[in-house]
Amino acid sequence: MARIVALITVAVMLAPALFGTTPSVDADKLWSLEQAYWQYVQAKDFEQYRTLWNANFLGWPSVSPEPLGKDHITDWITIHTEKGETLKSYDLERLTTRITGNAATVTYRARLIWADKNGTAGQPAVIRIIHTWVRQEDGSWQIISGMSAPANAEGH
Repeated sequence: MARIVALITVAVMLAPALFGTTPSVDADKLWSLEQAYWQYVQAKDFEQYRTLWNANFLGWPSVSPEPLGKDHITDWITIHTEKGETLKSYDLERLTTRITGNAATVTYRARLIWADKNGTAGQPAVIRIIHTWVRQEDGSWQIISGMSAPANAEGH
């Protein structure tokens, strides 16, 4: 009997370590969609980029003084492309994903370097991003809300 109690105690103590740090399938799927988001930005593939967004999206990008809907989701990109700039490189720092039912919030930092029309790299920029995703009836995910802001002086 003591052996069974000991095994149960060990199992209960190890459960959070074994199961609490493993990202869920949905969290991994959402992260892959966030990575696709940046691949589409770098490729200037606005058609695929727009598929990530729900028709009822409302968000507040750092480049806008007011919240915007889906009809303006590429505005922050065209600010760069109209000047001949391209996204030279990016690095994503995955922070937190929280899933509650059919809604999920994903947070991360993006380190970006834009290049001018001559290919000269500009200054690196770090932005903080939060996206709220909603699961669609077909099981896919779309961004329903989001916000971005520049990182502080320490890059946080």
